[in-house]
Amino acid sequence: MRTSEPDPADRHDTAGAAPPADVIIVVHVVRSGGIAGLKREWTAEPQPTDAPRWMHLIDECPWEASDSAGPPRGADRFQWRISARCADEPARQASLSDDELEGPWRQLVEEVRSFGGTPRERAGR
Repeated sequence: MRTSEPDPADRHDTAGAAPPADVIIVVHVVRSGGIAGLKREWTAEPQPTDAPRWMHLIDECPWEASDSAGPPRGADRFQWRISARCADEPARQASLSDDELEGPWRQLVEEVRSFGGTPRERAGR
């Protein structure tokens, strides 16, 4: 898993005070690979009133984990790229194999996928 994260001291304390009313959160998920090799993309831009819940979902993911997965095991497996931006913080990014998409990662991805609309689809790996 390849990750990039800001200094942990800069992370939000979701149990503390509510975020400002104008906080902007954007979470982007790209799934590539599979039999057809298509890319599908989902983006969630929740309303500021939903910011505490989304910040909690983002903070629960182990962004700081090291790159230990390597290439996906098995043919036609999916690869996932996830990026999240909260307010003015640097974006957090992770690349995961299908096997790594579990726990908090799966919950975040499912929330983004169900956020709204049909995913964008593109050919190519």
